[in-house]
Amino acid sequence: MQRRTIGSNLTVSAIGLGCMGMSEFYGPRDDAESMAVLDRAVELGVDFFDTADTYGPHHNEQLIGEFLASRRPEVRIATKFGIVRTPGEYRRTLDNSAGYIRTACEGSLRRLGVERIDLYYVHRIDSGRPIEETMDDLAALRREGKIDGIGLCEVSAATLRRAHAVHPVTAVQTEYSLWTRDVEADILPTCRELGIGFVAYSPLGRGFLTGRFDGATTFGLGDARADLPRFAKENASTNRRLVDVIAEFADRKGCTPAQIALAWLLAQGDDIVPIPGTKQRRYLEDNVGAASIALGADELAALDRALSPLSVAGDRYIAEGMKGVGA
Repeated sequence: MQRRTIGSNLTVSAIGLGCMGMSEFYGPRDDAESMAVLDRAVELGVDFFDTADTYGPHHNEQLIGEFLASRRPEVRIATKFGIVRTPGEYRRTLDNSAGYIRTACEGSLRRLGVERIDLYYVHRIDSGRPIEETMDDLAALRREGKIDGIGLCEVSAATLRRAHAVHPVTAVQTEYSLWTRDVEADILPTCRELGIGFVAYSPLGRGFLTGRFDGATTFGLGDARADLPRFAKENASTNRRLVDVIAEFADRKGCTPAQIALAWLLAQGDDIVPIPGTKQRRYLEDNVGAASIALGADELAALDRALSPLSVAGDRYIAEGMKGVGA
């Protein structure tokens, strides 16, 4: 497994593991299989696990905490605060208040069973509270040794600059993939100007870029994709054209569409670490295989040319999920 450095000093595997789906949003939980996925990830050299207190809520951090306690692997843990949900509900509020930050951090430390969080993100920024105050509160936690790196999710370039002026930001985590490339306009250039790492979540478009879904797909109980605009029948048929292009490139390269999508992201810069999520070992192994696939400049240019005429239909989230995005 290749290694990459996020920010100034957080060195992790070139491909991380998004753990959210092990707890909710993509159908029923299977804790035994999830533990097996975590085991296999470590075997394959993946040492960067991404979670959040709101996944479950709390179940995801507890699961990872159990894994860490029983295996004691050498891994880096990133978790988040700021999205507050009632169990069983998608509806959320945002809380970046000083009291909540400290309470959330203490809760995450307890559930994970660690003394320090390697990378602590503001999951969504509450635009009603100055980012300078939030960074001051996080800097205090860092001085106390409770967290190391500070991260921001789905932040605007302007807010990122204000935050970084108070305390260095280690990483920005935002959706980035072959069907979500908004970050290329402002966020990614700003990260590079300031020396901030970039962590790409949903690098496989919540599974759509793997080629497993189309307009006829029926999602099971508890699968949030049933309500996401890009997966709606009328949009999925349009978006399938993009996947077909990726699949053609994969056939020529002798790999899977998922591996092309991840290899493309890895080729966008050594400061980018994608964190594809899965709760099944077979998909984990396929994702990790992308690290060994090199796309040359000609191949990257050809892929861009083939995809550029195609538009993506549908928003990333429903309105509730867009709270705090671009704050």
